[in-house]
Formats: sequence, C-alpha cells, structure tokens
Amino acid sequence: MTIHSSHPFADPEPDPARRFRGRLAGAVTLWTAGSGADRAGLTLTSVMVALGEPARMLGLVDPESELDESLRSDRAAVVQLLSWADRDLAEGFAGTAPAPGGVFRQASFVETAWGPRLKRATTWAGVRLEETADVGWSRLVTCVIEHVELGDDADPLGHRRGRWVRLSPGPS
Repeated sequence: MTIHSSHPFADPEPDPARRFRGRLAGAVTLWTAGSGADRAGLTLTSVMVALGEPARMLGLVDPESELDESLRSDRAAVVQLLSWADRDLAEGFAGTAPAPGGVFRQASFVETAWGPRLKRATTWAGVRLEETADVGWSRLVTCVIEHVELGDDADPLGHRRGRWVRLSPGPS
C-alpha cells in the first residue's frame, strides 16, 4: 500500500454522479466474511434494507475486493454498524490506511455462523447471500437477513463527501 499526500480516490475530473453520491450521508457498515486465515472485510455505505418476509440487505461491493470473493464462496457475512471510535478501522478495511499485520489484527473479532463479528459492535446482522448482479462498476449483493442484534449505537459513524462524520444516534 502507498500512503498518499492527497486523497487516494481523488479524481482530477470528478464524475458528477460520484459527486452526487458523496452528498448522500450514510451509516458506515463493515461487511465481513470467511473464517480463520480466509477472512475478508470491506467498509460499505451503499447499503439498503428491504423489509419483507424475509427482509433483505442490499449492498454495492467492489467486484475486485476480497470480500466479494469470500462472500460468493462462503455465501454468508456479518454486517455491523461502526462507531465514531472505529474511524481508523474503517480506513483500514477501505484500503485507505495501512493495517500492519492485516486489518483483522486492528481489533478483536469473534466468530459467528455468518463470519467474523467485530467484538465491540453493538448492532449487527448475519446475512446469507441470495443473488448478485453487476451494476455499473459495482456488484449488487442481495442477502437474506437471518439474524439481527440491536445495540445502543451511542456514537454512530457516517460518511459524507469523502469524510467521516458523526451521525445522530436517534431514538432506539
């Protein structure tokens, strides 16, 4: 990994659609899959929950990421909400900051039936991959939500215009 003096994804001729997307604030989620040495993870803000029976989690994943490969292989993942204190961890999983020893060594994780869960994550879901579709430069993953745990989310981490922001925790 190279450490950049400027933002590594800065575009000298920015795409208007990308700039529009950057103005949509979103909660930062960490998607993790796999087990043991074959774990993978990626921070995502392009996420949606579709209610129904069963409810589904949709996410836009980089098709060249290790998470995409692991999710398509294992067909399960943990989707956890990150907090303001997790900013450095989010950068590591996004690939925009160094993670000596690997990203999973930057925090404690516990194994679940869906993959590794950040030990301090208070709100998380266990999901099972249902289908994928290539959409633009991303891969849309549709997952069935099999398990949900809800915590207090006292200081949720958000992302807007390429920067981390504190989101209001709102009512429980």
